[in-house]
Parts: sequence; structure tokens; C-alpha cells
Amino acid sequence: MPASPLSADYRPIANLDPHHLEVFLLQVGGLLLLAFALGRIAVRLGLPPIVGELTAGVLAGPSVLGHLLPGFSGWILPHEVEQMHLLDAVGQLGVLLLVGLTGAHLDLGLVRRRGATAARVSGFGIVVPLALGVACGLLLPATLVPDGVDRGTFALFLGVALGISAIPVIAKTLLELRMLHRDVGQLTLCAVTIDDLIGWILLSVVSAMATTGVQTGGVLWAVAKVALVLALALLAGPLARRAFRTVRPRLGDAACSAIVVGLVLLAAAGTQALGLEAVFGAFLAGVVLGGPDGVGRMPALDAAVMNVLAPVFFVTAGLRMDLTALARPVVLLAAAVLLASAIAGKFAGAYAGARLSRLGHWEGLALGAGMNARGVIEVVIAMVGLRLGVLPPEMYTVIVLIAVVTSVMAPPVLRRSMAHLEESDEERERGRPAAVREPAGTASPA
Repeated sequence: MPASPLSADYRPIANLDPHHLEVFLLQVGGLLLLAFALGRIAVRLGLPPIVGELTAGVLAGPSVLGHLLPGFSGWILPHEVEQMHLLDAVGQLGVLLLVGLTGAHLDLGLVRRRGATAARVSGFGIVVPLALGVACGLLLPATLVPDGVDRGTFALFLGVALGISAIPVIAKTLLELRMLHRDVGQLTLCAVTIDDLIGWILLSVVSAMATTGVQTGGVLWAVAKVALVLALALLAGPLARRAFRTVRPRLGDAACSAIVVGLVLLAAAGTQALGLEAVFGAFLAGVVLGGPDGVGRMPALDAAVMNVLAPVFFVTAGLRMDLTALARPVVLLAAAVLLASAIAGKFAGAYAGARLSRLGHWEGLALGAGMNARGVIEVVIAMVGLRLGVLPPEMYTVIVLIAVVTSVMAPPVLRRSMAHLEESDEERERGRPAAVREPAGTASPA
């Protein structure tokens, strides 16, 4: 019998080495339990879970375990590309689904209702820290810029990192502080929603510049691809949302969870194939499928991502942090300057936007406190920068630290600011149903 034309090219796929599989299972199981334990401790201390989950990675990484027990660290976290890629694959799956759920929790109806004021607050709130980040990137010592990376691209990436906000963190913070029904709380969510949309677009453009170069043609092509993806999302969005709402009652949440995961990953693959960031596609897929009857109302999927897959991503993010780098004066000074720029830029920008919208002093400070929380979004951007080679490990550590510090700052500053604002009758009426049912935009505990 003649051989099949394909038989000459066919090679059986080799099985995964048993030792690699053993180490991988130990990594995922051990790190997940450590992240869960420290995340619970963080919650008990009034901190976001992400603080504990990142700390788990720091403890297991080069900052602590690598110094105290280098032999054990080298065995459980070997410096082998194949082994780390296995762990990274789980983390990437987690971050794509996490970003997709973040997009699904955006309340675009709120943006339409509070558009003008929110646009001013968001515009100033992203432009001012972005400008400060670019200035810092242009002035930082050359030793903190990776070899072969254009200084302008590095500076723009820092600007995006400092300009972004994080709706999952601030939504949960407002819910826990019982401020979600207040006018300032609603306006904060609206402004942060616009921030997120702009931030992901800027991230895709800057990432494309990092891979294709900063020539005018390359930048315009990157912008054109982003515009194309946005146009497709606007055109396909209503149809996809309508189809999802039609099939969901028939199939049930379990089956629809599989559909949502598949669509988010396919959208991520599409933007990745275009030379944009995969997280951009995942985010847009979440926005398209979100809404009151969409993905934002699927607690089982939310719980699986937030309690299993996302913590693995945050642990892998923490593993790449080396806090010993802060012992270098130049890195410590850069961290102090960037942190001050990030905080001052957000507060100044949001405050300016609020005052131009004829809001009061304390309302402006409360908006600045909310928009200053960067959390999970900042960590995702830092990981993207590290993967693209735009950020060196030292700057990656600094950006993740900014995410943690600004997220921890939000609750106390919000309490102090909101204490000066008297609750109106309309706000009290709005707060009654909020105490009974949790809004769709606040389910994510990241």
C-alpha cells in the first residue's frame, strides 16, 4: 500500500517530560494555595486581594526564596525556558479572561448619561499623568532603558502605564465603602471607564510601535489597525450581544461560559495576529458581550477566573519582581519620582477636570483618589512591557509597586474626602436598591 502523502511530514508529538510535568503541577498547586492564603490575609487587613497575590510571587521569587534557599528555588522554579513557558501559559490564559471580564463589567450606559463631565475628568486624568510619565521616560538615566529600545517608545510606554486607571479596583472599593450610589462614586466609575477604553487603545498603539518601529508609516499603520478593530467591534457588537442573549436562556450559564471563553480567546488571537496586543482583543470582546444581561451577570465564570486563573497570573507577575533592585540608588530614585508623578498626575488631572465641570474641592479630591487606583490594569501593562522588552526588570518592578501603592491609597483618601460631602436625598434613594442587589459593574474583586 503506498504511503500517504502526509506520512513523510508527520511526526508524533513527544510526550511532556515527566519531571517537567511534576514541577509544573507543583508550581501551579503550591503558588495558587500561597496566593489564596495571602490574598485572604490582605482582605482581612482591608487591602485588595491583588496585594497578597503579588506578595506570594515576591516571596517565591528572587526577592526572598531565591536568596534564602537558592537550591530549592532553582528546583521548583528552574531557569529553563520550556518550564517557565508552561507556567506562563496558564498565567496568560488567566490575564486574557480577566481583562475580558473587566471589559464586560464596563457600564457604557453610565458613560452616555454622565458623558460631558466624565469626559473632562477622564481627559485631564489621563493626559496629565501620561505627560508626566513621558517626561520621566525621556529624563531617566540610560541605564534604565533596555538596549536597542527607542527612548521615545520607552517614554510613551511609561506614560501609558502612569495614565491608566483600573475599574475593577475602584468599583470594589466604592462598593465596600458604600459609596457606589453617591454622585461622585457614579462619576468616578464613568470617568475610569473612559480611562480604560483610552488606555487599552494607547497600549495597543505603543506596543505596535515597539515591535514595528517608530517611523511615521509604522505608527499610522498601527493607528489604522486599532481603528479597524474598533470599527469591527462597533459593527459586530450589537449582533453578537443579541445572539448571546438569545441562546443563553436555552443553553444555560455553564455552556455559555465555554462560549464566552472561546470568543474572548479568539478575539485576543485576532488582535495578536494584527500585531496589536492580545489583551486589547480580549477587552473589546468583553465590552461587546457585556451589559446587564451579558457576561457581567455570569457569577460562575467570574468566580473561576477571579479565584483560580487570575491569582496564577498575579503570582507569575510577582515572580518577576526583584525588590533587591531598589537597593540601587538610581532605581530607588526612579521609583520615587515615578510614584510621585503617578499620584500627583492623577490627582491634579482629575481635580482640574472636576473644577472645570464646576464640581467642588472635595469632589475633585474624591475623583482623584478613585482614578488613582491602578491595580490589575497596571500589572498587565507592566507584564506586556516586560514581554516586549520595552521595560527592563528594574522598571517592571517599579511599575508593579506603583500599582500596589496606588490601590492601597484609594480607600483611606476616599473616606476622608467623602466625609466632607453631605449625602443628598436623591443619593439616599439611589442607595436603597444598591444595598439589596450588587451592580453588574462591581462583581470583579481584582
